[in-house]
Amino acid sequence: MKKALKIVGFAILVIIILLVSAPFVFESQLKDLLRKTINNNVNAQVAFADVDLSMFRSFPQATLVIDDLSIVNNEPFKGDTLATSDEVILEMSVKELFKSADEPKKIDQLKFNNAYVNIHVDSLGRANYDIAKQDTTTVASDTASAGFSLDLKHYEINNSRVKYIDEKGKIALDVTNLNHDGTGDFSLDQSELDTHSEANVALDYDGVNYLNNHKVSLDAVLDMDLDKMRYTFLKNEAKINQLPLTFDGYVQVNEENNELDLSFKTPSSDFKNFLAVIPETYAKNIENVDTNGDFVVNGRLFGVVDDTYIPKMDVEITSSNASFKYPDLPKSVQDINLDMQIVNESGLAEGTYVNINNATFRIEQDRFNTKGKISNLTDNMLVNLDVNGTINLANLSQAYPLELEQDLNGILTADVQTSFDMNSIEKEQYQNVNSSGTASIKNFSYKSPEIPNEVKIANANMNFNQGNAQVPDLKLTTGRTDIQASGSLQNLMGFLFTDQQLKGNFKVQSNTFAVNDFMVAETKEVKTTEGGEEKTVSQPTGKEAVKIPSFLDMELAFNARKVYYDNLELDNAKGVLVIRDETASLKNISTNIFNGSIGLDGMVSTKNQTPTFEMKLDLNALDIASSFNGMEMLQGMAPIAKALQGKLQSTLNLKGNLNEDLTPQLTSLAGNALAQLLTADIDVSKSPLLANLDSKLNFINLNDIDLNNLKTQLTFENGKVNIAPFDFNIKDINIQIGGSHGFDNTMNYNLNLDVPAKYLGSQVGGTLSKLSGSDLQQMEVELPIGLTGTFQNPQINLNMQQAVNSLTQKIVAEQKEELKEKGKDALGNIISGAINKQTQNKSGDTTIVKQDSTGTQPKSTTKRDSINRSQQEQVQNAAKNILGGILKNSKKKTDTTKNNQ
Repeated sequence: MKKALKIVGFAILVIIILLVSAPFVFESQLKDLLRKTINNNVNAQVAFADVDLSMFRSFPQATLVIDDLSIVNNEPFKGDTLATSDEVILEMSVKELFKSADEPKKIDQLKFNNAYVNIHVDSLGRANYDIAKQDTTTVASDTASAGFSLDLKHYEINNSRVKYIDEKGKIALDVTNLNHDGTGDFSLDQSELDTHSEANVALDYDGVNYLNNHKVSLDAVLDMDLDKMRYTFLKNEAKINQLPLTFDGYVQVNEENNELDLSFKTPSSDFKNFLAVIPETYAKNIENVDTNGDFVVNGRLFGVVDDTYIPKMDVEITSSNASFKYPDLPKSVQDINLDMQIVNESGLAEGTYVNINNATFRIEQDRFNTKGKISNLTDNMLVNLDVNGTINLANLSQAYPLELEQDLNGILTADVQTSFDMNSIEKEQYQNVNSSGTASIKNFSYKSPEIPNEVKIANANMNFNQGNAQVPDLKLTTGRTDIQASGSLQNLMGFLFTDQQLKGNFKVQSNTFAVNDFMVAETKEVKTTEGGEEKTVSQPTGKEAVKIPSFLDMELAFNARKVYYDNLELDNAKGVLVIRDETASLKNISTNIFNGSIGLDGMVSTKNQTPTFEMKLDLNALDIASSFNGMEMLQGMAPIAKALQGKLQSTLNLKGNLNEDLTPQLTSLAGNALAQLLTADIDVSKSPLLANLDSKLNFINLNDIDLNNLKTQLTFENGKVNIAPFDFNIKDINIQIGGSHGFDNTMNYNLNLDVPAKYLGSQVGGTLSKLSGSDLQQMEVELPIGLTGTFQNPQINLNMQQAVNSLTQKIVAEQKEELKEKGKDALGNIISGAINKQTQNKSGDTTIVKQDSTGTQPKSTTKRDSINRSQQEQVQNAAKNILGGILKNSKKKTDTTKNNQ
């Protein structure tokens, strides 16, 4: 007995040693086998991080785990990822490990975890999954002797995604949260396969969304005939959201096409089946909904499926005298009748059509009815619809649990008939559209966190004629704004059924229009996780901006009695506004403001992240004080104007960037202006710059400036205002000014004053007379003054050296002129016979006068051609003393002209 136990124990030990050591023995071999199998069969870049063989993970099976598998396409889809999987698990009998290299190893189970399959068929019909190598004869023999064989008993696909894009067929399928498993025996020619599938499915066909993240499940048992490749549904139940369907029939897989004949129907006729078709997000708690009536889906798909043909179909959807009521809502939906067919008799996609024989419902006294036909779905879709009824929109959310950002309200009435083809809509050939009837909405209001005020539509009427809609009356209010409009929409059908912009022409009247009522709350896209799913949502940034809608292509002829823009109040604004491509073009705009008027033409664009503008403005007879107090832009252009009272006229050509509220960014301005002061009085006390000048220049009174009809040219560039030099007078003092300042109020200006000596006082005039020897009260003293710093804290600098030099030159020139006059007296003496007589001028110079060789022109030589150096220095020193007394802060203003009268 002990011996037997020892033998058993030894055997177990050997088995454990073999199980532990097997991965080290076979793992490398299996890696090589896997690479060889891939290289022999696949024309793609296949990679994996690692291969791990375990004998214990699913004992007594051996488990081969492939980590981070990826398949990347070669041409013509080079670089595209065909498939990835975090983990691929192959399970096989342990004995398969001991097979020779010439024998295929049979895989019993195959599992894919967290896989992603990206199938792409391009416009030429080429498929990225077509990666099998072409030489199938030799490859088949090689792989049969040296690869893996899929004799599956079970397979799984867990938490995976399959994305299918067919550009040629205009199909987009996205299957997420896919979990599928099947149990059968693929080693037999005939067997049963028991499957379970569940996923979320989104399906678009030719730009139309048919399934939007609908939850789909299927439990099915199929009879598999692998020899004939025929699969027959034996027992099954499917659910689309919560709508149950049962299937009967088969699918036959052929080499060049597939054949199918499938019948399906709802297993019961309960009207809850209709509610179950609605996305689960909205069809909440339908098990508690009280329903009456029936809802039946009964259909058949049959025929050949290949590159040309789709299944023929005949699907009927009916309901009669049905109703439903949610337990938590006050109202019910009644008199529901549906009679619809989806038919394809040709097997060609464009032959599919939908008949809406009747679709009606009623909420309280409001009844709505639709009938029509939609055909030629995949080519040039033909639409023929008749809509009739009245509905109180507020009742919708009281009868059905809609998840809306705001409450519906208002009375919608429609009696519209329309018939059109989509090609005509897309090409704007509205002569091919046959629409007629009327629609209206009354007492409608709209709220949104993106706008500051509720939008209320008292009434809006529309008359349909071909593709156009006449709007004879529209009354709207929001905040302080009221609008009354009439006009036409040129392409309402194109806007509703395609991605066209809404085009129209309107006449707009308004008593009050406030731009701030249309400030939109800015949002940003952020990612968030909700219910285990990652979503992208919009969140407010806390900022507001005026945005020109991208979907509008409108021409508005408007007339507004009052317009409020920022802090401005405009009267009688009128003109033409063209909204197109997120740009507002303003034409022949005129308005009254600041006791004058403004005319403007230009454009404003919010297409880019930073709004821009380009504008020509004509300012006519504006009140200076009011306009400069009310407009930040004018304050920046001429800060000194705050000290002026009067009327302004100007022409401005400007462009630059705008803030979110469409006010100009001053530092971005570029352009020019021609400004004219029609009438102007100055109040020095209102400007620190003028007050400082007035106190320092004690020979001048700035309140005496005459600025009437003063003109100047301005240019704007790089955040600065450049003013071309211009002249004006205070009494008979000429002043020239030029330079620049920034919108930050820093300045760099030059003033040149030509001051008659009489304004400098009798003492200064006497000094000048002594220097020149004559009365120089009419001499002008040039005073260059530099203005720097800011307008609030100015720095006033007299260029003393330049002023001294200028005054010295004038005095010296005057003395030279005096010498010339004395020379003329000497010449008179010569003529009278006093030839060669020495004369001595007042300054002590001795001049010898001689007759030249012609006997007609006298020559004179001086001992000195100018005053001596010491005298010139005396003149300069005196000039400094004179000018040094001009700029004083403490001296009281006096009328210096009285001393010279």
